[in-house]
Amino acid sequence: MKTKVVLTIAGSDSCGGAGIQADLKTFSALGTYGMSVITAVTAQNTTGVVDVREMDEAIVKNQIDCLFADIEIDAVKIGMVSSTEIINVIAACLKKNKAVNIVVDPVMVSKSGYELLRPEAKEELLKALLPIAAVVTPNIPEAELITNEKIENLAQMEKAARSIYELGPACVVVKGGHLTEDAIDVLFDGSSFKYLRGTRVATKNTHGTGCTFSSAITAHLARGYAVPEAVTLAKDYINGAILHSIDLGHGFGPTGHFYDLYRKAGIVND
Repeated sequence: MKTKVVLTIAGSDSCGGAGIQADLKTFSALGTYGMSVITAVTAQNTTGVVDVREMDEAIVKNQIDCLFADIEIDAVKIGMVSSTEIINVIAACLKKNKAVNIVVDPVMVSKSGYELLRPEAKEELLKALLPIAAVVTPNIPEAELITNEKIENLAQMEKAARSIYELGPACVVVKGGHLTEDAIDVLFDGSSFKYLRGTRVATKNTHGTGCTFSSAITAHLARGYAVPEAVTLAKDYINGAILHSIDLGHGFGPTGHFYDLYRKAGIVND
Protein backbone atom coordinates (compact mmCIF):
# COMPACT_ATOMS: atom_id res chain seq x y z
CA MET A 1 0.00 0.00 0.00
CA LYS A 2 1.32 3.42 -0.97
CA THR A 3 2.35 5.65 1.91
CA LYS A 4 0.04 8.63 2.22
CA VAL A 5 1.84 11.98 2.26
CA VAL A 6 0.57 14.98 4.20
CA LEU A 7 1.91 18.54 4.11
CA THR A 8 1.61 21.10 6.89
CA ILE A 9 1.99 24.80 6.11
CA ALA A 10 2.33 26.51 9.47
CA GLY A 11 4.54 28.16 12.06
CA SER A 12 7.23 26.47 14.10
CA ASP A 13 6.68 26.05 17.85
CA SER A 14 10.00 25.93 19.69
CA CYS A 15 8.26 24.14 22.57
CA GLY A 16 7.16 21.32 20.28
CA GLY A 17 3.53 21.10 21.38
CA ALA A 18 1.81 23.08 18.62
CA GLY A 19 2.49 24.29 15.08
CA ILE A 20 4.42 22.16 12.62
CA GLN A 21 5.91 20.08 15.41
CA ALA A 22 2.46 18.99 16.60
CA ASP A 23 1.37 18.46 13.00
CA LEU A 24 4.31 16.21 12.11
CA LYS A 25 3.87 14.18 15.30
CA THR A 26 0.18 13.73 14.54
CA PHE A 27 0.81 12.71 10.93
CA SER A 28 3.31 10.10 12.10
CA ALA A 29 1.09 8.81 14.90
CA LEU A 30 -1.72 8.26 12.39
CA GLY A 31 0.35 6.37 9.86
CA THR A 32 1.09 9.03 7.26
CA TYR A 33 4.32 10.67 6.09
CA GLY A 34 4.54 14.33 7.10
CA MET A 35 6.29 17.20 5.36
CA SER A 36 6.39 20.88 6.31
CA VAL A 37 6.46 24.39 4.92
CA ILE A 38 7.45 26.88 7.61
CA THR A 39 5.64 30.22 7.53
CA ALA A 40 7.08 31.65 10.75
CA VAL A 41 9.41 30.81 13.60
CA THR A 42 8.09 31.42 17.10
CA ALA A 43 9.95 31.67 20.39
CA GLN A 44 7.58 30.15 22.93
CA ASN A 45 7.33 27.81 25.88
CA THR A 46 4.46 26.41 27.92
CA THR A 47 3.75 29.83 29.44
CA GLY A 48 3.32 31.76 26.19
CA VAL A 49 4.71 33.22 22.98
CA VAL A 50 7.73 35.50 23.41
CA ASP A 51 8.51 36.45 19.81
CA VAL A 52 7.64 35.69 16.18
CA ARG A 53 9.68 35.97 12.98
CA GLU A 54 7.83 35.58 9.68
CA MET A 55 9.35 33.92 6.65
CA ASP A 56 9.27 36.02 3.50
CA GLU A 57 6.76 34.98 0.86
CA ALA A 58 9.46 33.87 -1.62
CA ILE A 59 10.78 31.10 0.61
CA VAL A 60 7.22 30.03 1.46
CA LYS A 61 6.47 29.79 -2.27
CA ASN A 62 9.65 27.86 -3.00
CA GLN A 63 9.04 25.40 -0.19
CA ILE A 64 5.56 24.60 -1.52
CA ASP A 65 6.44 24.46 -5.20
CA CYS A 66 9.51 22.26 -4.83
CA LEU A 67 7.57 19.68 -2.82
CA PHE A 68 4.68 19.49 -5.29
CA ALA A 69 7.15 19.29 -8.21
CA ASP A 70 8.67 16.13 -6.76
CA ILE A 71 6.13 14.38 -4.52
CA GLU A 72 2.46 13.40 -4.75
CA ILE A 73 0.75 15.05 -1.77
CA ASP A 74 -2.48 13.50 -0.51
CA ALA A 75 -3.63 16.26 1.86
CA VAL A 76 -2.59 19.70 3.12
CA LYS A 77 -3.10 21.36 6.49
CA ILE A 78 -2.76 25.15 6.77
CA GLY A 79 -2.12 26.57 10.23
CA MET A 80 -0.43 29.83 11.27
CA VAL A 81 -0.26 32.28 8.35
CA SER A 82 0.31 35.75 9.73
CA SER A 83 0.47 38.11 6.75
CA THR A 84 -1.53 38.98 3.64
CA GLU A 85 1.48 38.29 1.42
CA ILE A 86 2.02 34.79 2.82
CA ILE A 87 -1.70 33.99 2.61
CA ASN A 88 -1.85 35.01 -1.04
CA VAL A 89 1.24 33.04 -2.05
CA ILE A 90 -0.06 29.91 -0.30
CA ALA A 91 -3.44 30.17 -2.04
CA ALA A 92 -1.82 30.73 -5.43
CA CYS A 93 0.63 27.84 -5.03
CA LEU A 94 -2.01 25.38 -3.86
CA LYS A 95 -4.33 26.28 -6.72
CA LYS A 96 -1.51 26.05 -9.26
CA ASN A 97 -0.45 22.66 -7.95
CA LYS A 98 -4.05 21.38 -7.74
CA ALA A 99 -3.78 20.53 -4.05
CA VAL A 100 -6.51 18.32 -2.60
CA ASN A 101 -7.95 17.64 0.86
CA ILE A 102 -7.03 21.07 2.25
CA VAL A 103 -7.78 21.67 5.94
CA VAL A 104 -7.57 25.25 7.22
CA ASP A 105 -7.08 25.84 10.94
CA PRO A 106 -7.52 29.63 11.27
CA VAL A 107 -4.90 30.26 13.95
CA MET A 108 -5.42 33.85 15.07
CA VAL A 109 -4.48 34.20 18.75
CA SER A 110 -2.32 31.97 20.95
CA LYS A 111 -3.64 30.47 24.19
CA SER A 112 -1.67 33.14 26.07
CA GLY A 113 -3.27 35.95 24.01
CA TYR A 114 -0.46 36.66 21.51
CA GLU A 115 -1.84 37.76 18.13
CA LEU A 116 -0.54 35.33 15.50
CA LEU A 117 -2.52 36.74 12.57
CA ARG A 118 -2.07 40.39 11.69
CA PRO A 119 -5.42 42.20 11.99
CA GLU A 120 -5.21 43.44 8.40
CA ALA A 121 -4.68 39.87 7.14
CA LYS A 122 -7.92 38.48 8.54
CA GLU A 123 -10.06 39.36 5.52
CA GLU A 124 -7.47 37.92 3.13
CA LEU A 125 -7.47 34.65 5.05
CA LEU A 126 -11.25 34.45 4.73
CA LYS A 127 -11.23 35.41 1.06
CA ALA A 128 -8.23 33.42 -0.19
CA LEU A 129 -7.98 30.28 1.96
CA LEU A 130 -11.46 29.35 3.14
CA PRO A 131 -12.86 28.85 -0.38
CA ILE A 132 -10.23 26.22 -1.18
CA ALA A 133 -10.73 24.29 2.07
CA ALA A 134 -12.34 20.88 2.37
CA VAL A 135 -12.65 21.60 6.08
CA VAL A 136 -12.10 24.68 8.23
CA THR A 137 -11.72 24.22 12.00
CA PRO A 138 -12.18 27.40 14.08
CA ASN A 139 -12.52 27.28 17.84
CA ILE A 140 -15.04 29.52 19.60
CA PRO A 141 -12.81 32.66 19.83
CA GLU A 142 -11.76 32.25 16.18
CA ALA A 143 -15.35 31.71 15.04
CA GLU A 144 -16.32 34.88 16.91
CA LEU A 145 -13.56 36.83 15.13
CA ILE A 146 -14.62 35.44 11.76
CA THR A 147 -18.35 36.11 12.20
CA ASN A 148 -18.11 39.18 14.46
CA GLU A 149 -20.76 37.60 16.69
CA LYS A 150 -20.67 36.32 20.27
CA ILE A 151 -20.99 32.56 20.72
CA GLU A 152 -22.34 31.34 24.05
CA ASN A 153 -24.37 28.22 23.27
CA LEU A 154 -24.89 25.40 20.81
CA ALA A 155 -27.44 27.29 18.70
CA GLN A 156 -24.95 30.13 18.22
CA MET A 157 -22.26 27.59 17.26
CA GLU A 158 -24.62 26.29 14.57
CA LYS A 159 -25.30 29.83 13.35
CA ALA A 160 -21.56 30.54 13.19
CA ALA A 161 -20.96 27.32 11.25
CA ARG A 162 -23.58 28.38 8.69
CA SER A 163 -22.03 31.84 8.37
CA ILE A 164 -18.50 30.45 7.91
CA TYR A 165 -19.78 27.91 5.39
CA GLU A 166 -21.07 30.81 3.29
CA LEU A 167 -17.44 31.96 2.93
CA GLY A 168 -16.70 28.96 0.73
CA PRO A 169 -15.33 25.89 2.53
CA ALA A 170 -16.90 22.51 1.81
CA CYS A 171 -17.34 21.77 5.53
CA VAL A 172 -16.98 23.65 8.81
CA VAL A 173 -16.15 22.32 12.27
CA VAL A 174 -16.76 24.80 15.08
CA LYS A 175 -14.92 23.44 18.11
CA GLY A 176 -16.72 23.82 21.41
CA GLY A 177 -13.91 23.18 23.85
CA HIS A 178 -13.95 26.81 25.04
CA LEU A 179 -17.66 26.74 25.73
CA THR A 180 -19.52 23.51 26.44
CA GLU A 181 -19.11 21.29 29.45
CA ASP A 182 -19.02 18.09 27.40
CA ALA A 183 -16.76 19.50 24.65
CA ILE A 184 -19.21 19.32 21.73
CA ASP A 185 -17.89 20.14 18.26
CA VAL A 186 -20.33 21.02 15.47
CA LEU A 187 -19.71 19.79 11.90
CA PHE A 188 -21.73 21.45 9.12
CA ASP A 189 -21.57 20.35 5.48
CA GLY A 190 -24.01 22.85 4.03
CA SER A 191 -27.08 20.70 4.55
CA SER A 192 -26.92 19.00 7.94
CA PHE A 193 -25.19 19.12 11.31
CA LYS A 194 -23.20 16.40 13.02
CA TYR A 195 -22.37 16.69 16.71
CA LEU A 196 -19.13 15.27 18.05
CA ARG A 197 -19.10 14.82 21.79
CA GLY A 198 -15.99 14.27 23.85
CA THR A 199 -15.30 13.75 27.54
CA ARG A 200 -13.84 16.87 29.13
CA VAL A 201 -10.52 15.96 30.77
CA ALA A 202 -9.50 17.79 33.94
CA THR A 203 -6.06 18.97 32.81
CA LYS A 204 -4.35 22.25 32.04
CA ASN A 205 -2.08 20.51 29.53
CA THR A 206 -3.91 21.35 26.32
CA HIS A 207 -1.21 23.19 24.39
CA GLY A 208 -1.57 22.46 20.69
CA THR A 209 -4.96 20.74 20.81
CA GLY A 210 -6.31 22.77 17.88
CA CYS A 211 -3.27 22.07 15.71
CA THR A 212 -3.40 18.40 16.61
CA PHE A 213 -7.12 18.03 15.87
CA SER A 214 -6.90 19.70 12.46
CA SER A 215 -3.81 17.67 11.59
CA ALA A 216 -5.60 14.47 12.55
CA ILE A 217 -8.47 15.38 10.21
CA THR A 218 -5.94 16.00 7.43
CA ALA A 219 -4.19 12.67 7.98
CA HIS A 220 -7.47 10.78 7.87
CA LEU A 221 -8.55 12.58 4.68
CA ALA A 222 -5.23 11.57 3.13
CA ARG A 223 -5.98 7.97 4.08
CA GLY A 224 -9.22 8.08 2.13
CA TYR A 225 -11.86 8.78 4.75
CA ALA A 226 -14.76 11.08 3.94
CA VAL A 227 -15.02 14.27 5.99
CA PRO A 228 -17.53 13.01 8.62
CA GLU A 229 -15.45 9.91 9.31
CA ALA A 230 -12.18 11.85 9.27
CA VAL A 231 -13.53 14.36 11.79
CA THR A 232 -14.94 11.61 14.03
CA LEU A 233 -11.64 9.70 14.04
CA ALA A 234 -9.74 12.95 14.70
CA LYS A 235 -12.04 13.67 17.65
CA ASP A 236 -11.28 10.24 19.09
CA TYR A 237 -7.55 10.81 18.61
CA ILE A 238 -7.46 14.24 20.24
CA ASN A 239 -9.51 12.97 23.18
CA GLY A 240 -6.89 10.28 23.75
CA ALA A 241 -4.02 12.72 23.32
CA ILE A 242 -5.52 15.06 25.93
CA LEU A 243 -6.22 12.17 28.30
CA HIS A 244 -2.51 11.24 28.03
CA SER A 245 -1.17 14.81 28.04
CA ILE A 246 2.34 15.56 29.26
CA ASP A 247 2.99 17.64 32.38
CA LEU A 248 5.82 19.81 31.02
CA GLY A 249 7.07 23.22 32.12
CA HIS A 250 5.30 25.79 34.27
CA GLY A 251 2.33 26.53 32.01
CA PHE A 252 0.17 24.59 29.59
CA GLY A 253 1.84 21.30 28.73
CA PRO A 254 1.37 19.50 25.41
CA THR A 255 -0.97 16.69 24.47
CA GLY A 256 0.45 13.18 24.15
CA HIS A 257 0.63 12.70 20.40
CA PHE A 258 2.17 9.23 20.56
CA TYR A 259 0.07 7.89 23.43
CA ASP A 260 -1.08 4.82 21.49
CA LEU A 261 2.47 3.94 20.42
CA TYR A 262 3.67 4.43 23.98
CA ARG A 263 0.85 2.22 25.26
CA LYS A 264 1.73 -0.55 22.82
CA ALA A 265 5.38 -0.24 23.90
CA GLY A 266 4.41 -0.51 27.56
CA ILE A 267 5.39 3.10 28.31
CA VAL A 268 3.07 5.10 30.56
CA ASN A 269 3.08 8.90 30.96
CA ASP A 270 2.54 9.82 34.62
